[in-house]
Amino acid sequence: MPIKVLAPEVVSRIAAGEVIERPASVVKELVENALDAGASQISIEAQSGGIDLIKVSDNGAGIPAAEVELAFQRHATSKIGNLDDLEKITSLGFRGEALPSIAAVAEVEILTKVISEGVGSYVYLSNANIVCRESRSRPQGTSVSVRHLFRYFPARLKFLKSANTENSHIAHLVSQYALAFPEVSFTLLLDKRLSLQTAGDGDLRQVLSHIYGLEVAQQMLEAAENDVFLKVTGLTSPPSLARSDRSRLSFFVNRRWVYSALLTRATEEAYHGLLMDGKHPITIINVSLPAAEVDVNVHPTKAQVKFRHEQIVFATVEKAIKAALKRTSVAKTPATVFRDTSWQEIASPELNSGHWQREGMVKDSESPYVTPLLPLKLPVLRVLGQLATTYVIAECPDGLYIVDQHAAHERILYDRILAQWSAKKIEVQGLLQPVTVELSPREEEILKANKENLTQFGFAIEAFGDRSYLIRSVPVVMAKSNVTEAINALLDDLGSKENSATWEEKVAQSLACHSAVRAGQQLSYDEMRELIRQLEQSREPRTCPHGRPTMIHISSHQLEKEFGRK
Repeated sequence: MPIKVLAPEVVSRIAAGEVIERPASVVKELVENALDAGASQISIEAQSGGIDLIKVSDNGAGIPAAEVELAFQRHATSKIGNLDDLEKITSLGFRGEALPSIAAVAEVEILTKVISEGVGSYVYLSNANIVCRESRSRPQGTSVSVRHLFRYFPARLKFLKSANTENSHIAHLVSQYALAFPEVSFTLLLDKRLSLQTAGDGDLRQVLSHIYGLEVAQQMLEAAENDVFLKVTGLTSPPSLARSDRSRLSFFVNRRWVYSALLTRATEEAYHGLLMDGKHPITIINVSLPAAEVDVNVHPTKAQVKFRHEQIVFATVEKAIKAALKRTSVAKTPATVFRDTSWQEIASPELNSGHWQREGMVKDSESPYVTPLLPLKLPVLRVLGQLATTYVIAECPDGLYIVDQHAAHERILYDRILAQWSAKKIEVQGLLQPVTVELSPREEEILKANKENLTQFGFAIEAFGDRSYLIRSVPVVMAKSNVTEAINALLDDLGSKENSATWEEKVAQSLACHSAVRAGQQLSYDEMRELIRQLEQSREPRTCPHGRPTMIHISSHQLEKEFGRK
């Protein structure tokens, strides 16, 4: 095929494909425009996941009548004027591609008014062409309505998810901007239902309570640190308030919502040794620095940035969070005797032989802890005791086992839950008093998308006001758990993209994790023995459902070598 210049309509579709990935991308561009216009009130409405309608209205500066049509031309912008401006970008939007990209894939209406003009300007575009222009009244500000998204880009339309899933992306995005701009009042309507409303009074903790709930907001810790040219502010959670995915890590650079591997690593390094594997904090961090110190022009959707002095940024963020964590006591779970009467319902397994095959054993002359390749089934183990109220110590004819009691019980419960699911015999426990849970907008959309599935697992959940729900029954395995915490974690797991398991496996993993005996809980000898017996009958006793090892094995040969007997 010969080299040729692409037609303008092809170029516009390519540009639109880079900027407008899904309905939430449209919301992002329009909300950023509203914020750049100095709006103190922003209303967002979406219907059918944003496919049928997206409408963003604000009370910002508006667009002069003479410039409305120009705003829909590619590379037309009021936010930069020359090359030097690229070195000191302070606005959220600056590429001049948002409105023309949206108009290239949808039908767009805009009604806008500046304070100096007596009447507003209305323009309607279809397939990027202006169909109607007229004067209309409205207060100062701008309203943009986007209808039939991707009508002119059907290839992108078929890759979208369900309306609930797309709503969840919109809810998550609006939540992030509400956190970045607590002085702005945000209102979000999803399918004519109020999903989020913030006061715009500048109180970040108050915004957080609207998104994650009052209990979470009250526990958050203030994080702040200043460097020579860098300022870090925000809130971060105590180690006791952790989640199973990174969806609650919110990073802003000069209040621009970004994904940053650097800031993620700095945050997780600050929590190193304080959280279980697979657990992540809730963090809202804003990094303020001179515009010349950060490059925001490295990604088509402005979702990533590059810092000039990465090490300083990393160290300052880590220091801010560590200082916040030092102001709270990092206590272990109280040592309490664990009772699980459901253990008695499992028949005693057929015991294995006291010895195993040695085929496949691997020797390592350097360290006693590069463990041999062991057969799947466990030998008969004799419980010796408990170490640090976290590990069960057991022996067999071929050495010593150190068993993580939480990971081991997770495996047992996970197998049991999936067995009940396969047999369609999930055991259900009705709650004497319904438990009320408050959900974030994103969690609510995940719940709606999975409510039928959760009902099959024994959950009875009903709406109880704005983003509040009553839990009336749960699977019996989690009846003694903290129901609110378990529900929040379960919804995190169901919405996680990091976990490729099926939805029923995600449910089983989450229920098992939050119902299992905890590290720090003291077990009686009988409880330890029953735990080991049940672990022996598991098909995969050596790993928990998340893939972590349930045990460490030190062979007799290794012990003898370490003590100089061989």
